[in-house]
Amino acid sequence: TYADYDAARREVIKVAGDALAMSKKAIFAYHRGDAKDGDHALDEAEKSLKSLDRLMGENTGLDFEGSFRAALEEFVEARLFGLYARGKTLGEVKSDFIDEDIYLGGLMDCTGEMVRHAVLAATAGNHKEVLRAKEAVTEIAGEIIHFNMTGSLRQKYDQLKTNLRKLEEMAYDLSLRK
Repeated sequence: TYADYDAARREVIKVAGDALAMSKKAIFAYHRGDAKDGDHALDEAEKSLKSLDRLMGENTGLDFEGSFRAALEEFVEARLFGLYARGKTLGEVKSDFIDEDIYLGGLMDCTGEMVRHAVLAATAGNHKEVLRAKEAVTEIAGEIIHFNMTGSLRQKYDQLKTNLRKLEEMAYDLSLRK
């Protein structure tokens, strides 16, 4: 039984690593403005994660494997950033394994991608995108503040606040240059 569980765990770690890498690839594609490549990478990540359904059902506890949860969080982050990059409303990311902690972690991590997006936009002279990012992160922070974050989510919340501060500073600097 232990050997079977260990083999399943190793498979989860491998597939989760592949899914995490594809989610990262999707984020970078969205940053380049290549939604087609981003969507393709995200579809591949989702297929990888879904391929683990059988193993998860047969082995209680594997859904709490750190590498699996990290891959899910990166998937959520990529899905949300893909929506943001297209100018769409952020919303639910559906999967049997995405719980509140994974969703909130991915959402807060997505604000870091919004900052990167704003930096690229500012460099290109697109000041409207900087303001759009600031508004989006402000709205996310305004909702998240109602939760009593602890543990790793508290650290992510602190990063969210840092991301908001960076965007506020960018907006301020741009306003001085006008």
